[in-house]
Amino acid sequence: NRIILPGERQSAMVQPPPAPVQRTAVQLYRDLLRLIAHVSPGHTPKSRALRTTVRAQFERNRNETDVAKIDVAKGAAVRALSNYMLYESGTRDGGKQGQLGRAMDRFNE
Repeated sequence: NRIILPGERQSAMVQPPPAPVQRTAVQLYRDLLRLIAHVSPGHTPKSRALRTTVRAQFERNRNETDVAKIDVAKGAAVRALSNYMLYESGTRDGGKQGQLGRAMDRFNE
């Protein structure tokens, strides 16, 4: 990181590309399993189905060596976690009448 002097053009500085997903595949896998345990504790059919789905996705990409494809798969896992957390927060704030529901209604207008 270098200091830009007065009169120097900022556009001359090149921004580094955005960092790839920072969590390792193993960390994401464990996060997803913890989320499943939170969503559906125990050995219910729902929890078994969710664990089977997550395991299958990770198994399918187990031998992937292309960094770009790995980043895409990791991004999908992060989005799945984020989407669920957003969904969960929406159900806890009153659904359609809550803050998230009202914001989505305004967004879709």
